[in-house]
Amino acid sequence: MANFNNHCLTLLDTVAPAKNVVSTHKKPCPWMNETIFNFKRSCRKVERLWKTTKLEVHRLHLKEKIMELNEIIKRARSTYFTNLVLQNKRNPRVLFNTIEHLVTPPPSHVPVHTRDDCNMFLNFFVNKVEDIRASITTPLVSLCTSVAPVSTWSSFSPVSLQDIQDLVRKMKPTSSPVDIIPTSLLLNVFDEVGPWLVKLINLSLKSGTVPSYFKHALVNPILKKPNHDPGQPINYRPISKLPFMSKMMEKVVAKQLTSIMEDNDLYDKYQSGFRSIHSTETALVKVSSDVMMAADSGRYTVLTLLDLTSAFDTVDHNTLIHRLKSEMGFSGAVLQWFASYINGRTFNVAFNDVMSNVSTLSCGVPQGSVLGPVLILLYLMPLGRLIRGFKNVSYHFYADDIQLYCSFNDSEFHFLPEFLDCISCIKNWFSSNYLQINPNKTETLIIAPDKKIPLIKNSLGDLGSSVKSSIRNLGVVFNQSMSLEGHCRQLTKNCFYHLRNISKVRHLLSKPDLELVIHAFISSRIDYCNSVFTCFNKSTLCKLQMVQNAAARLLTGTSRTSHITPILSSLHWLPVNFRIEYKILVLTFRALHGQAPLYISDMLCPYTSGRSLRSSGQGLLRFPKTKFKTRGDLAFQAAAPRLWNGLPQSLREMNCVDTFKKHLKTSLFKKAFS
Repeated sequence: MANFNNHCLTLLDTVAPAKNVVSTHKKPCPWMNETIFNFKRSCRKVERLWKTTKLEVHRLHLKEKIMELNEIIKRARSTYFTNLVLQNKRNPRVLFNTIEHLVTPPPSHVPVHTRDDCNMFLNFFVNKVEDIRASITTPLVSLCTSVAPVSTWSSFSPVSLQDIQDLVRKMKPTSSPVDIIPTSLLLNVFDEVGPWLVKLINLSLKSGTVPSYFKHALVNPILKKPNHDPGQPINYRPISKLPFMSKMMEKVVAKQLTSIMEDNDLYDKYQSGFRSIHSTETALVKVSSDVMMAADSGRYTVLTLLDLTSAFDTVDHNTLIHRLKSEMGFSGAVLQWFASYINGRTFNVAFNDVMSNVSTLSCGVPQGSVLGPVLILLYLMPLGRLIRGFKNVSYHFYADDIQLYCSFNDSEFHFLPEFLDCISCIKNWFSSNYLQINPNKTETLIIAPDKKIPLIKNSLGDLGSSVKSSIRNLGVVFNQSMSLEGHCRQLTKNCFYHLRNISKVRHLLSKPDLELVIHAFISSRIDYCNSVFTCFNKSTLCKLQMVQNAAARLLTGTSRTSHITPILSSLHWLPVNFRIEYKILVLTFRALHGQAPLYISDMLCPYTSGRSLRSSGQGLLRFPKTKFKTRGDLAFQAAAPRLWNGLPQSLREMNCVDTFKKHLKTSLFKKAFS
């Protein structure tokens, strides 16, 4: 690898030697082009002519030229933002940053000016992890016994040039200062260097060795929230920037690793993080449906969210390697490769051209890497087995975010000590695996009638101090009645904030581009996890519908007094309540066709009859028995069959999800506006 880098560096120095250029000019606006600069020069000539002659005709001519210049700049600026929107219509982050930059002052910069400043961040990140590990008291007895691996994996499959080309085509062309060859240049000359990269990757996979160049990262401190104090290192998150070629190799390994885990069913059933066809929405659908069905049967639920402190940074290397060997069945070159990948990693903090000293990583997996999230899932895998030992406790994972919940009735209060024992065992397991729960972010919600909450809270012991009236769960605010009113209130506030910002740049965008921006900022927020919005009452739905109405009026330029139904119909926008039905039905279709998590499919039961009926064979779902319209009927496992059975049979019999979505939207559109 060193020879390859040195050879590339020699060629670059020969063809395009590096030069230090000090720029003293203000960076022009990105929409300024040569045509505008030439026209500005002609305006200056007319201005000098008028100042010389003082004639009225020259002053009027200058005025006309300035007006024409302003019009040219306006068109150029509009064209620039149009192209930006079109290029990033599927990248809301870029659109958000662009709009935010236009309407709000720039955020506070990282206070890094010298090498000492970078070293300060370096020492903080290193000491933070060391302090966490030093504060952990590991128990003497292991809380979770190992299980024999169901399969073995001793060697990687070699990759071809076509495999790498297909992989690179799907990757984001991100660059790191560590890269010898800039990513844009590497992609342009990939036909020439591709065969050499394939040889390097296959050699690494075969020998079980990761080049040290691939294991060095430049860490950029990123402010966690814009309103945080930029002068405090604790408010920053370390994001690793790895070489692009390193990410290529990690992608190759991750693809084979994911295939092995899926083929051998190694994932935890209730782990929804970093997995295909899983998401925060499917996780929340499962948890909220369980809670609503429990409430329908007269049971109360205690839901606790556990948050880990710097989980990525405190993973113990020896424990992880042992887990890969004893529980995953890794051996041979595969185990050697992962051991080489984890150990001997280095990093330094960098900001612009300023860099800190180099430091080694004795623990943790790199944030910003491809394999880091997958390794976290493997590291936490025994935890699910531990929790399943408590039969009255349910759980759900989203990466390292843990949801624990226990449902019980008046005669089952003895379930609560079991719930507390489960949390205690989880804390001990974390300690034995060098992980630490953040007590300040541990939150508990009691879903029960108001008169029962004090009694339940008193039964929770020390956990009672974490009880709150509402909690944010994977971006959705749950409350004690599961009405989600607080979530709607906050969602409405955020959407109107972004609508005000969009209105300030509306004149810069054409109508199609403005619609793309509105979908990126508003529709995406309205649709986020809206499968759980069945809990909304009519009043709450009206508030969310007002957001969509305001967005439609902003797009079409109509007044507040105009009737909104024809406007939504002309835009072909489904109203909010139909968007909720649409999402639930699409998720139901995916679950019935094996394209959704198993825990979603388990909530749906096909309708079967003991005797031959006309309804037999029509693809209907069995409706579960419920007691209350405001509880059980709002759960996904009740709402989904009700909506599904109400569809035309032709829709239920479709097999392609894209075709189903197209015809479903048409059907709901007719239902909404006919």
